[in-house]
Amino acid sequence: MSTARPGTGLAKIAGLVSLVAGIVFVLAGGVTWFMVSDQLASENITVPEDANFLAGAEVRGPLSAYAQADIINQHALAGTEGRTYAELGNAMREVEEGSPEHEELQAQRNSIMNASFLRASLFTSVVAYGVAALVIGLGLILGLVGLALTRLANAAEAPAYATARRDEDAVARD
Repeated sequence: MSTARPGTGLAKIAGLVSLVAGIVFVLAGGVTWFMVSDQLASENITVPEDANFLAGAEVRGPLSAYAQADIINQHALAGTEGRTYAELGNAMREVEEGSPEHEELQAQRNSIMNASFLRASLFTSVVAYGVAALVIGLGLILGLVGLALTRLANAAEAPAYATARRDEDAVARD
């Protein structure tokens, strides 16, 4: 005689799978967060004192990485009179190639290009932190759903087990 109510087995399996997936997600997100932090820390970057926020902070997390990317952009634009990479390219087409002005524009363009690469790297770490936080959050939610499903399945089985046991005891007494 089966003591389980219909659907409780599936609920238990779904609960256990969700619980395991939640644990894996939390671990994966945590490992990613700490790996990115470790990589940033190994670069020994300090946010310059003229930054809009977190001046003097070591770049080791998402906010300090963002602050560093922001100040790199400010410094790069200051060195190009506020012109972007594309704007410098347009300006270069307006002057004679090989002229001192053309060479100066090319140097500015190289500088802002390097700044863009650095900013992209820092923004990649900021995105990685966001994804890690998302995965950790999803892991916590999956874990809670898994825990709830397994508990509900166990609670649904308990009355059915008690009824079956009572019926077996009554048959044995007769």
